[in-house]
Amino acid sequence: MAILKAFKGWRPPAAIAKQLASRPYDVLDSTEARYEAEGNPYSLLHIIKPEIDLDPEINLYSQQVYDKARENFDQFRKNGWLVQDQEDCLYIYAQTMNGKTQYGIVGCAGVEDYLNNVIKKHELTRPDKEEDRMKHVRVTDANMEPVFFSYPANRRIDEIVSCTVKQDIPEYDFTADDGFGHHFWVIRDKKIIKEIIDIFDGFQATYVADGHHRTAAAALVGNEKKSQNPNHRGDEEYNYFLAVHFPDNQLTIIDYNRVIKDLNGLSKEEFLQKISKGFVVEPKGKQPYKPERLHNFGMYLEGQWYSLTANEGTFDDHDPIGVLDVTILTRHILEPVLDIMDQRRSKRIDFVGGIRGLEELSKRVDSGEMAVAFALYPVSMKQLIDIADSGNIMPPKTTWFEPKLRSGLVVHTLH
Repeated sequence: MAILKAFKGWRPPAAIAKQLASRPYDVLDSTEARYEAEGNPYSLLHIIKPEIDLDPEINLYSQQVYDKARENFDQFRKNGWLVQDQEDCLYIYAQTMNGKTQYGIVGCAGVEDYLNNVIKKHELTRPDKEEDRMKHVRVTDANMEPVFFSYPANRRIDEIVSCTVKQDIPEYDFTADDGFGHHFWVIRDKKIIKEIIDIFDGFQATYVADGHHRTAAAALVGNEKKSQNPNHRGDEEYNYFLAVHFPDNQLTIIDYNRVIKDLNGLSKEEFLQKISKGFVVEPKGKQPYKPERLHNFGMYLEGQWYSLTANEGTFDDHDPIGVLDVTILTRHILEPVLDIMDQRRSKRIDFVGGIRGLEELSKRVDSGEMAVAFALYPVSMKQLIDIADSGNIMPPKTTWFEPKLRSGLVVHTLH
């Protein structure tokens, strides 16, 4: 039974919503954030990447950085750039990319659901990244950015969303600089809010799609606050954290590709000979080759694109992990041929989100920075859910969701 809670969100006035809304903290580095927020005092990057307002040489994890986040958050509220709703609400956040719109329900998820695995995960988290976001949540006493969840598609919720979108004028409606549309409605009707919450109560699970570190940090801080409060009741705001929930049938996962620095001492001919034991290797010319189906890969090597089709026996379609193309690539090329045994720590491998296009792969190889690139067929939502339900963990850098949620359209405070 999944928890969904209405809350009194902190939101920007419509006039500055586009300027305030920002990309998530983890998709751009400090230099990019500083450039993106330049000349824009409203940008939420001043809170979620507060180092942009400090000395560029500062340690990103120093207490001064977190204190600056709190200072800027306080100033945003004092300036009226974030104003709190006076009643508990749910919200609809829709995103449009390439003519397709997906509609999410914005509400608070439950810390207990995370701890009890009602909220299903499919990735491991790194303690250092968790601790960074935990400090940010502790100091600001808020979930500044939502996490990206999915739930089993439900016809009644679809009807409610459709009716709201048709009848009500959106609070925010803008196209960001990257061309993606963002649309936001407030649900104030208490009967509708209760109905949506009751439907969620019938779900056996919800799923983290994107934002595992932020999810872990929010839940762990909430649990800390519980343990520190001798008068804990269970209904305090710290028992919940901000999430946007999308129906699983509206989401699209795009490819997440690999580039490798060297061939592990092999010549091109030796490398091709070794990988041909597990794959049918076909030259495809100079134009990028996009994988056509599951178990088919694109590979770029010395100015040439290839199709790699996995042979029978290299995969197990009845195993939620064994069916994944990233597993096939790992077990039959990355580990045995290229000697990359730990993709999380190896300095010889890098990962390229499919949003950059296959041309980015050939560009990085042609530049001499990398020796070979692999293009993967995207993971499906069914595969993600099967893995999460089975308690398994996906290999690193397997899923890439686009468009990314904009941060700042609504903020949840923990008091």
